[in-house]
Amino acid sequence: MLESLDSFWAVYSNLVLTLGTNSLLALSIYLTLSCGMLAMANAAFMGIGAYAASLLTMNAGAPFPVALAGGMAAPAVVALLIGGPTLRLSGVYLAMATLAFGEVVRIFVLNTESWTGGALGLNGIPPLTQWWHVALALALACGVLALMRRSKVGRAFEAIKLDETAAGLMGIDVNAHKMLAFVGGAMLAGLAGALNAHLTFFIGPNEYGFDRGVEILTMTILGGINGLMGPISGAVILTLLPELLRSLADFRNVVNGLILVVIVLFLPRGLWDPARFRALLGRRSA
Repeated sequence: MLESLDSFWAVYSNLVLTLGTNSLLALSIYLTLSCGMLAMANAAFMGIGAYAASLLTMNAGAPFPVALAGGMAAPAVVALLIGGPTLRLSGVYLAMATLAFGEVVRIFVLNTESWTGGALGLNGIPPLTQWWHVALALALACGVLALMRRSKVGRAFEAIKLDETAAGLMGIDVNAHKMLAFVGGAMLAGLAGALNAHLTFFIGPNEYGFDRGVEILTMTILGGINGLMGPISGAVILTLLPELLRSLADFRNVVNGLILVVIVLFLPRGLWDPARFRALLGRRSA
């Protein structure tokens, strides 16, 4: 039994740990969506966290906990700096502005070869990420977000998502709560980037571009934003689908896309919908 577990872990350890880091990424955009903001900067924040943490361990010899803290602090500071002008926008305009920010970050990394490696990226990052680092980070993130959902802050997020103007008239500081969600999402994305960088040993600027941003958003929309299990289930499915469909070779992406289209058409609230589950249970009991 132990031998089979060891062999499984030797083959699939990176995949299992990627499930955890992708879940953190999905939770990062869930936090901003729960406040009614379609912000698409999470891939850029992931990249900032990955580079900050990697440079701390590779160049400064910082302990891993310090590197993780730096990987969270750097995108948080950037989010604070750009949040003021950016969060005045809403809807598709906010999405466009944050996507443009992601492109700025990518071009900045490409043009700072001396310490980011430019287009070649950073290689030889110490393999410091262990399974319990990812498990602990995900457990803490879920715990904090669960407490937040039930708190005054969570209720304020919900009010802002439903009607920003009405929330302001009720005395809620809309700008402060939006900034809190934006910075919190940046910190989660940065933590995921720092953990992932010390798992894959290599990072490059193209890993944190437009495609990655869309992938993170798709994870959350697929699972649904009606609870914490929604983004996590979406991240698990989108991470496992390429592996499960590996036998289809070149048709893998086609089947992947068809599955997503079917879910969006027939389950618009995502896979994780407690109201739908309760309705199904009620029908069976009746």
